[in-house]
Amino acid sequence: MAKKVMGAFKVQLQGGAATMAPPVGPAFGQRALNGMEFVKQFNARTAKQAGTVLPVVVTFYSDKSFTFVVKSPPAAVLLAKAAGLSKGSAAPNKVKVGKVTRTQLLEIVKIKMEDLNADTEESAVSMIAGTARSMGLTVDMNA
Repeated sequence: MAKKVMGAFKVQLQGGAATMAPPVGPAFGQRALNGMEFVKQFNARTAKQAGTVLPVVVTFYSDKSFTFVVKSPPAAVLLAKAAGLSKGSAAPNKVKVGKVTRTQLLEIVKIKMEDLNADTEESAVSMIAGTARSMGLTVDMNA
């Protein structure tokens, strides 16, 4: 008999650096799940992506077991890395803080394509370009 799904939740963690400190401890504790087991599995699975912010979707079952899926890094994190920034602009419509090229957008699309709801590479580039503009980055679609 299949286990009954009791629910799911999302957390964002640094790759290879999860600890029982918030947000992991409270998220697992309030559901009476084994947080240390998650930390061990997550750190082992994401050791190669150390330092990168990774969204994780955790599904938990009636027998207190869980499974998790590690998603690709958020587009904003990848864009900031490509532009060499620590964060985006506080006023993106007035203050431009960096520049990204179409080539950089295509690289980001290759990483994120599995998690985007786009049918074509062109529509995915358009989505990532929109995120870049909302961060205060100038997008050069000719380069």
